[in-house]
Amino acid sequence: MPDDAPAFVPDDFVVPGRLAAAGFWLEPLGPQHNDADYQAWTSSMSHIQATPGFGGRGWPHPMTPAENLADLERHAADFAGRRGFTYTVLDPESRDVIGCLYIYPSKDDRHDADVSSWVRADQASRDGSLRAVVRDWLSSAWPFRTAHYDQ
Repeated sequence: MPDDAPAFVPDDFVVPGRLAAAGFWLEPLGPQHNDADYQAWTSSMSHIQATPGFGGRGWPHPMTPAENLADLERHAADFAGRRGFTYTVLDPESRDVIGCLYIYPSKDDRHDADVSSWVRADQASRDGSLRAVVRDWLSSAWPFRTAHYDQ
């Protein structure tokens, strides 16, 4: 982000560290999730590419576990720098990674944030409830006026 660009979130905004909701637990994605994250998305590449917001993005694409780790480190650095916020979506009982949520500055001037999420193919039935939980969370806990969440 250029130095003269407006901040993604206000300096005094306390970024949520996690969200516990019925059926989900969201926590900041980081290197500690590498093995489970890698397994989650590599087992569901076609499903993710068919998820709203991921078509034509070029991801997911084959990567090594080391490349995935570098990607997770980049997301963690974005989170720490308040440039974007990526959360891993965990099953609250098993603590398995079942998906991911991305909150980043919008690429257009009509929205403050672009939001996307995916769940593993074997968890596809949870996609709608994850989206509903995230929409409520965005409107109640985040400072965005116009977040765009792909439908």
